[in-house]
Amino acid sequence: MSFAVAEETPSQSAQEAEAAYERFVWKHLPRNFAAHYIHGMLGMTGFRLFNAPTFLPTYLHLLSGSDFFVGLGQSLQQLGSAVSPVIGATYIEHRKRVLPVSMVMGTLMRVQILGVALAGFFLGGRTLLFAVLGFLFLLGLFGGAQQVAFQTLLAKVIPTARRGRLQALRNVTGGAIAAGLAWVAGRYIIQANLFGNGYGVTFMLAFALTSLGLTALRLLMVEPIPPTIRAKSRLVARLREFPMLLTQDRHFMFFIIAQLLTTAGRVAAPFYILFAGRSMPLDGKTLGVLSLAFLGADTITNMGWGLAGDRFGFRATFMGALAVWIGATALLTAAPSLAESHALLFAPIAGVRGLIFLAFFALGAAQSGFLMSSQTMVLEFGARDDMPMRLALTSTAQGIMNAIGPLLGGVVAAMAGYQVLFAISIACLAAALLMFAFLIEEPRFRTLAVRADDVL
Repeated sequence: MSFAVAEETPSQSAQEAEAAYERFVWKHLPRNFAAHYIHGMLGMTGFRLFNAPTFLPTYLHLLSGSDFFVGLGQSLQQLGSAVSPVIGATYIEHRKRVLPVSMVMGTLMRVQILGVALAGFFLGGRTLLFAVLGFLFLLGLFGGAQQVAFQTLLAKVIPTARRGRLQALRNVTGGAIAAGLAWVAGRYIIQANLFGNGYGVTFMLAFALTSLGLTALRLLMVEPIPPTIRAKSRLVARLREFPMLLTQDRHFMFFIIAQLLTTAGRVAAPFYILFAGRSMPLDGKTLGVLSLAFLGADTITNMGWGLAGDRFGFRATFMGALAVWIGATALLTAAPSLAESHALLFAPIAGVRGLIFLAFFALGAAQSGFLMSSQTMVLEFGARDDMPMRLALTSTAQGIMNAIGPLLGGVVAAMAGYQVLFAISIACLAAALLMFAFLIEEPRFRTLAVRADDVL
């Protein structure tokens, strides 16, 4: 395992170089914090609007009339994201600066959202459906590489103790914007079929927001040069090191397995809205209200997830998100029968619509906790120089599961029904929760202990 030293002053010792790097990070923290905050607020707002489990699944179902194609669209997007993370990590891990590569990947990713939007205006029938599926695959392809690059950037410039509050702040404000826009999009854009294609206009809005966020990051961020970087290596050689990354830290290995189980539990996500459609009409108003519930939960709960993660570590928040997710899925599954039988005290008042709204709110809260915890916790395992490849390993594993899962979910939903699919989802989430409880330690405190030993 070879490293190339990237020192501005060759005579610096390793300790001096590391100290200079830390001083640079803290000196430019306000500016870099603002850059990632604005990028996250606008960029992730657009991606939430596009990837919320309401608009895109309903659009695919509208184009195809089939649960299978809803699952296929999600699978193709995740298949793309399974292919590219390792390639992206190999491409950036030997570079002093990652921002230029991140900008290219981020731009290519956003072009695919624009493609989905424009296809709705200029294509029709099966041609439109297959064009959307193609753009979703490319979105995942560039998104997988972009995720590795942007997470590496965040880890370079945001200290561990500030990452939770950064993600909380950007998700709270971004979630508020996304929730409001989702309601507006459902009621006034999709319901009114604005400009003859309400879905196309909604996706165009998502493209504009994500592009503004990317531009802000490019203009504001100041990227440091790390004290050490890896020597350039071939893709095949790095792939051979994957087993070592897993076996040298059993907690990281169990973390990946638990993440895979959680990802398997997400197979039901595209079908939440279709299940809700059995109890209420899936018009623009309903889509807007349920999108507001899902994304509004992100706004309300993110600060709590972030501050708790900074204080207690993200293992705890991951477990909390899984528990909420299990309860929300169970509530959604049982909502029609609960409302009918008055099994809950407030069921007669809330009705099936109120229970489904509550379930979508809880699903949004769980989703925000899961995303924050999984994306942040992985940064705290192992050495800094191995971070791109750890991110690639976790992204590839998740991408493979995400690619297979929705497709199988579509088959299960079509053949056995939504309740069976939701039961499988709950079982996977419960298994992941048990692994976190008994097999995975909080990496934050282990990492701090290792650093203290290094200093001594």
